[in-house]
Amino acid sequence: MTTTHYIPDTTPPIPYTIIHSARRTLGLEVRVPERLPEREAERFVAKHTEWIIKKLNEDKERQKMKAACQIPAPQELTQNQIEQMKLEFETKTKKYAAQMNVTYGRITIRNQQTRWGSCSSKGNLNFNYRLFFLPEDYVIVHELAHRRQMNHSKLFWAEVEKVLPDYKVRRQALKRIVI
Repeated sequence: MTTTHYIPDTTPPIPYTIIHSARRTLGLEVRVPERLPEREAERFVAKHTEWIIKKLNEDKERQKMKAACQIPAPQELTQNQIEQMKLEFETKTKKYAAQMNVTYGRITIRNQQTRWGSCSSKGNLNFNYRLFFLPEDYVIVHELAHRRQMNHSKLFWAEVEKVLPDYKVRRQALKRIVI
């Protein structure tokens, strides 16, 4: 049985449902152990109200940014846009790879749902097609930096910073956009 609860002191009231499951720990989905009293789950939600509201507001902001960017759905892309995309990613990647003195394998443009890009251990690069519609090269530099450091260590971020000293600002701006 599920009942709807509301986060206290919010306007408008933010509803949530407590779902009992086989979990052993609390999480903010909120899924709780089957035998945990609902009042304990309610206390947990109340304790994290500020964080929940912050995340909800961030999500609204990301949705607004996505709408402002007007990125077409993959099926709406024209053959000309796809060709332009390939050329632009290849050109920019080649430029930054030379600047960073790294090599890479093939470049693939994908409709990724959760990532802007990735770099395989073989040096193959994947880029989210949505990047084409954004004035941002950060992801290309980020993925090429993985050719030197296949992690996110201080050395990795130093590689990114050599090319983009303002990478932190660029990274934050990209995080505000919903993929």
